[in-house]
Amino acid sequence: MPVKNRFAELQDEITAWRRDIHENPEILFDTHRTSALVAEKLKEFGCDEVVTGIGRTGVVGVIKGKADTKGKVIGLRADMDALPIHEATGLDYASKTPGAMHACGHDGHTAMLLGAAKYLSETRNFDGTVVVIFQPAEEGGGGGREMCEDNLMERWGIQEVYGMHNWPGKPVGSFSIRPGAFFAATDQFDITFEGRGGHAAKPHETVDTTVMTAQAVLALQTIASRNADPIDQVVVSVTSFETSSKAFNVIPQKVQIKGTVRTMSKEMRDLAEQRINEICSGVAATFGGTADVNYIRGYPVMINSDEQTEFAAEVARSISGACEEAPLVMGGEDFAYMLEERPGAYILVGNGDTAMVHHPEYNFNDEAIPAGCSWWAEIVEQRMPAA
Repeated sequence: MPVKNRFAELQDEITAWRRDIHENPEILFDTHRTSALVAEKLKEFGCDEVVTGIGRTGVVGVIKGKADTKGKVIGLRADMDALPIHEATGLDYASKTPGAMHACGHDGHTAMLLGAAKYLSETRNFDGTVVVIFQPAEEGGGGGREMCEDNLMERWGIQEVYGMHNWPGKPVGSFSIRPGAFFAATDQFDITFEGRGGHAAKPHETVDTTVMTAQAVLALQTIASRNADPIDQVVVSVTSFETSSKAFNVIPQKVQIKGTVRTMSKEMRDLAEQRINEICSGVAATFGGTADVNYIRGYPVMINSDEQTEFAAEVARSISGACEEAPLVMGGEDFAYMLEERPGAYILVGNGDTAMVHHPEYNFNDEAIPAGCSWWAEIVEQRMPAA
């Protein structure tokens, strides 16, 4: 079954919603305007229930099918928040908020799920219940975790949950997915090395924190090259190196480094944290200093369930004719929290030849709307077919 005709008819309307959201980006949990727009649309569509304030500013809509309303319950999730980036697209509908833009396509995800919700509310050609989930704060705020902690899954009896992300570089409307670990766990570290500062002309009277920290930065790369099994994925990146002195002739008392760790399994995540602590403490002690390691765990590994992934791929093939195996992604995705709660799957839909996400010239491709909407609708109609 190709793209549904109804979504071709609705494309201009859905595009208008998307561009309105794009023009008015909101960051993290401050999605008040977007959340209000979503809730208003869901009520207009005739959803059986619309609830706001889940996970602070999340919105949930409930659509019941023709029969068996106490049977299967499927959740469909889209993210709503923008990024703290100054837009450089020059579009007529570019961000009106300085320093904020929809640089990851969440405006498109929200608009596509609204389009699917409108169609499903009109047709109700399924037996069961659909819960459409509009989530704030995917970009580092853990909005998915907050919604789950607000008993999202239990309150509406969700049994399976599905999500989608656009993907630049893939043909518009094409799909790709993979079972198992898909997006990485995203941790960060903040480490302060302390020695004994002094005059740069008398290094023998100091405990040089710059040499100490430089050695530690190099040694941290051995986690990937010498501690991890070569078939495991791990990235350890130091992204900031800052001293307590700005003078050219002073050896600083303290040096602070920051960075990120990306892993694809719990075991590798635990090992990376352990080795960062051991390496930094050991290097500091070797030079006569100390290291204060603050390791902060972020989003967990996002893991697609096998059965739901194969089903999601079948649905994608019915729409576009094919569904490729997606590569591992070392970026993070807080849909991981929902997949820890319930089985489900996360799929990529092609955005065409556009700038990459998180780039100031990125823009969601409105030509992907019919395929994305069709996938969500078909997930419901094929998973919960009407009698």
